[in-house]
Amino acid sequence: MNFITNFVTHLKYYILEILPILAIGFLLSGVFYELVPDRLVNRFLVKKNFFTLFTIIIVGMMLPICCIGSLPIAVGFRHKGVKLGNILAFLVATPATSITAVLMTIKFFGVGFTLYICLSVMILGFLIGIIGNIIDKSAVEKVNTASATAAEFLSQFIPNKTLGQKIISILRYSFVYMPKEIGIEILIGLVLASLISSMNIIKIFVENFLSGIYGYLFSAIFGVLMYICATASVPLVYALNKQGLGVGPSVMLLILGPLTSYATLLVIKKEFGLKTLVFYVITIILFSAVSGYIFSIL
Repeated sequence: MNFITNFVTHLKYYILEILPILAIGFLLSGVFYELVPDRLVNRFLVKKNFFTLFTIIIVGMMLPICCIGSLPIAVGFRHKGVKLGNILAFLVATPATSITAVLMTIKFFGVGFTLYICLSVMILGFLIGIIGNIIDKSAVEKVNTASATAAEFLSQFIPNKTLGQKIISILRYSFVYMPKEIGIEILIGLVLASLISSMNIIKIFVENFLSGIYGYLFSAIFGVLMYICATASVPLVYALNKQGLGVGPSVMLLILGPLTSYATLLVIKKEFGLKTLVFYVITIILFSAVSGYIFSIL
């Protein structure tokens, strides 16, 4: 009975804490989706230079989509002739720094921690992008596909609508589509976070067996095997942190987890090959571990 009471108390706390943040995040996502012209996005994406890489990372960090939503855009980029590194940088930046995830990280971990996560993701995007562009020797034929191209996907952002239609579209995207897209994952994350916070045995296990390098090893394995979107991972990592997981492994888990969904890994393998997949996973694991360690000693 004690456990059930604790669980309900923690779940209620997390729900009340994140509801305003989710509402704001969903609304901002809808505004971005509806009002940002696709011309501003498409203008700079297919050029092969440092500014293009920077633009793709910034666009990825701003787009209100999860890792699954970023995959058709990434494939469309490849069909447009965008270099491998730019695409991998986009796949890194998009899921890890969604608007709702950033707002929720501020709520649970503070502004400084959140800025460090965002900066780390940006640096990781540059790192994986630069190396990816160096090793990319393939010549990709530009094709005109019937679906899933970047231009076609992003062209939906500014349909020709009246002001009233745009407002309705913003609200529909914000509070119908977005909850359908990531609502279940967020709920699962909250339930897991509440379970972790309610079980004293987890606190004992974390404190005794996940200190030092073992915390990073746990984050690497847990982050790759159990995918939870960036927004849902925040309360889960917060609960683990409160139960004794070090701040370094917490940073690692927040960076690594959203970037290694099964769908992302399978699409990378199919579109770019096994070597690219291995490069992508190893780079993210090593960078997130180093980033976490640096934050832990600051």
